Amino acid sequence: MTDLRRLQYFVAVARERNFTRAAGRLHIAQPALSRQVRLLEQELGVELLHRTTHQFELTQAGEFLLARGPEVLSAADELWRSVRTYGTGDRAELVVGYGASASYETGPRLLARLADLHPGISIAASVRSTGEIVAGVGDGSIDLGLVRCPPRTAELDTRVIRFERQVVLLRRDHRLASQDSVGVAELAEETFLLHPREANRGHYDAVLELCRKHGVEPKVALRALTFDLRYSPIVENGAVSIIGESTTSGLPEELSWVALEPPACFEVSLIARRHSRSPAVGRVLDSAVVISADLGWI
Repeated sequence: MTDLRRLQYFVAVARERNFTRAAGRLHIAQPALSRQVRLLEQELGVELLHRTTHQFELTQAGEFLLARGPEVLSAADELWRSVRTYGTGDRAELVVGYGASASYETGPRLLARLADLHPGISIAASVRSTGEIVAGVGDGSIDLGLVRCPPRTAELDTRVIRFERQVVLLRRDHRLASQDSVGVAELAEETFLLHPREANRGHYDAVLELCRKHGVEPKVALRALTFDLRYSPIVENGAVSIIGESTTSGLPEELSWVALEPPACFEVSLIARRHSRSPAVGRVLDSAVVISADLGWI
């Protein structure tokens, strides 16, 4: 493949119609410029300049190359500049994984704001379980994860982007559904619906810790890892669940929610690999914290 630098030299000579002026413009010695143009002719196997003692004329091949060469140089320059943006973090293709609980509001609002702020970064969202997200971040198949009560490890860079108020989800005909708020102690006889601990240890432990803080040892019913918008175990069996406030929109008519008193908040964080990651990941992490503060989440 021909050295683009030699094409650049030829275009300069052909436009100036003079080796000396072209050499001055390119800041190289005139003999070196002449040699590079001759090497270009040798590589292409065609004469580009018809030389006389003191001047030259472009051959038909030279005229053709002068007509097309600047376009090639401009395209190459644009390509090099675009490639460099991946190194600065201005351009990238990232995969962000988040759980079903973040898909109601937190994930979509955050990603929309990030897209406005970083138009050169393409973000593909993927709804996964917390375990899949953490594993995906670890092996690099997911660039960023949006997780409730994430694990804290030396390998993960964790940024809190929301302290989300928790509420009690219950059936509309439940004895507590008509109250403006409910204390955790009032839930002592209830069955709490939770995903298995291995699905998200941090969230499971946070719910139990909240209950025990108020003297309640919860009876737990495990919920399968399915995207069950109907919350069937609550509707059918009368269980209750502690959920984030953002997930209360669009609830089935059989369900209602009541605020906790005193209020309780769980953290939602973005996680990423601390090392071996795209420069764009660091930019997104930093921007997410700023966006979250602007949204009043932290």
